[in-house]
Amino acid sequence: MKIRIRILLAIVLSLMVLGAILVFTASSTYSEVRFDNIYFLFKSHIIKIIGAILAGIIFSILPYQYYNKYSKQALLLVILILILTVLLAPKYKGATRWINIGIIQFQPSELVKLILFMHIAGMIERKGKLIEDFKNGFKYPLILIVSVAGLVMIQPNLSTAMIIVFTSFTLLYIGGSKFKHIANSLAVLSVLGGGVMMLFSHSRSRIIGFIESILGNSEPNIQVMQAKIGLGSGGFLGVGIGASRQSDLFLPESYGDFIFSILGEQFGFLGTTTVLLFYFIIFIIGILIAKKSKDKFGQLLAFAISFNIILSAFLNVAVVTGLMPTTGITLPFISFGGTSIILFGVSIGILINIAKHINKQKTVG
Repeated sequence: MKIRIRILLAIVLSLMVLGAILVFTASSTYSEVRFDNIYFLFKSHIIKIIGAILAGIIFSILPYQYYNKYSKQALLLVILILILTVLLAPKYKGATRWINIGIIQFQPSELVKLILFMHIAGMIERKGKLIEDFKNGFKYPLILIVSVAGLVMIQPNLSTAMIIVFTSFTLLYIGGSKFKHIANSLAVLSVLGGGVMMLFSHSRSRIIGFIESILGNSEPNIQVMQAKIGLGSGGFLGVGIGASRQSDLFLPESYGDFIFSILGEQFGFLGTTTVLLFYFIIFIIGILIAKKSKDKFGQLLAFAISFNIILSAFLNVAVVTGLMPTTGITLPFISFGGTSIILFGVSIGILINIAKHINKQKTVG
């Protein structure tokens, strides 16, 4: 297990270092034009990386069993913050996703996602066989999933809502819920969710634009079009570090949600496939940790964290390559974004803590 932890740490730190390089090369022109300092966004990102590493260290020390004990209170608190964000936070590009607490801004949707997974894992453990029964077991986590995903969706934030729904239902299935309950719930939520998204002009325009581009009735939006150009121009080995053309303000916010395009342009097909392989290895290590864990909560939490990371990565890639409507989802450990990278750091810390607990059990045994 120690070897797996070392591999996990090596991969995560490698992704963070790569992310720092990409953020610098992708943001330097924008930083110079906007802030008259090519290092402005890069320095901000480095601080967030340090914060993510420190958060990971702290959560690798804190016993993960505490999250089961206090997840209900934490979830209620973050849901309240999420409601206040939707009601009171100012809109940015048609969305209300950030809340300002003075020195930093953060996205409650990223925090509520992790805490919800903790609480559902604890509920499954406590319900036991009752999770197979809709009335006495399944409906309780279902109510929470619908409530949280609904609040996130009306921000609007379709991608995070999708991650919440799919990860939560996968967790319920792994935990023993009946497939028919999950399938029926997903079918109803897909219809309701689609209807809700069409009510908001911001999300409606993106969805309609995406459908029209798929049907060939219009060109993809500027971000997707430029992202594809960047990926295509990278070839097999890439154009080299710092030689990106898309970062010269051709690709809007190339250092954030669309940084995968800069990765493909500078490091080519080889670089993008290597990064995707890294995410797959993180997922496999997480599954192995879940399998070795001796308690149900640890098993489910390790699975949820691992699944969340790989799902986030592949959804980001789907957006960048035009397979999904454009929406705000970061590439784990790489994209510019404080809340995201810090909470992914927390997630890795928890995963390591679960693995360390397995080692302690082996020693005691």
